[in-house]
Amino acid sequence: MTIEKILSRLTTFQNKTLTVIPISGGLTNTNYRVDADGVPYVVRIPGAKTEMLAVDRANEVYNARAASAAGIAPRVIEYLDDMKVMVLEFIHGETMSVARLNEKGMAARMAQSLKQLHAGPRFLHDFNMFRLTEYYLKIANQYDVKIPDGYLEYMPRVREIENAFARNPLPTVPCHNDLLAENYIDDGKKLWLIDFEYSGNNDPTFELGNTAQEQQFDDAHQRELCAAYFGKASDEKLARMKLNMVMSDVGWTLWAAIQANISTIDFDFWGWANERWGRATTKMDAPEFRDWLVAV
Repeated sequence: MTIEKILSRLTTFQNKTLTVIPISGGLTNTNYRVDADGVPYVVRIPGAKTEMLAVDRANEVYNARAASAAGIAPRVIEYLDDMKVMVLEFIHGETMSVARLNEKGMAARMAQSLKQLHAGPRFLHDFNMFRLTEYYLKIANQYDVKIPDGYLEYMPRVREIENAFARNPLPTVPCHNDLLAENYIDDGKKLWLIDFEYSGNNDPTFELGNTAQEQQFDDAHQRELCAAYFGKASDEKLARMKLNMVMSDVGWTLWAAIQANISTIDFDFWGWANERWGRATTKMDAPEFRDWLVAV
């Protein structure tokens, strides 16, 4: 269905003069900026077959509204349940990049935004990367999706990570769980969070580890993020972050492999899968891996 037909279904845009501008950069969905009588909105149209990626749209819209209530995400203006199309408040600001988030002081600002989200209303469902990895493996097997060589051989180490966390669990909080740089928008005062497809209640150190991994944070930036969030960067919290950096790559490796099989977006998902898997195996093979397990 064309964007024009979709807009005709949305009450937000009835009897208004519209200007439609595609927004580039989405890896799952198609996004547009739509100005209605000069007022900007974002219209988000879901990609095809995203159910294979474990995207629950009812969970997403519920959590997007909860994150908005926490004051850290744009308002959901309208939602078409039958088409899963969302109209969102447009946030005026700069879409972040890895380079920008590595600048001085940005890790502390990221921590403040995460603390605001995590202190907000509980999300609809929980998120668990260990269970999501199992689900993605089933999808890969069912649809004959190619995954990186040797992937299954590392599953015992993944179970070691889960067992370590289970010995010393942290209370779960509402987490975004997929904080690429582009999911932060800087309005000059705070970093807003967008795109809640994989949001759910989770261990906060997954959130910290995930976003540290996505920003390619070095040890100093990881320590800064941890200290800004927890008040100090203890060995235990840093180890939890580092193991969750591993798990972020373990799970999203399969996401990228599945996307390489189903997505119509012009992006090298298979190359991304191999890049992520290379990072994950390097860390699981490192001598420090055992130290992190013991610290947790």
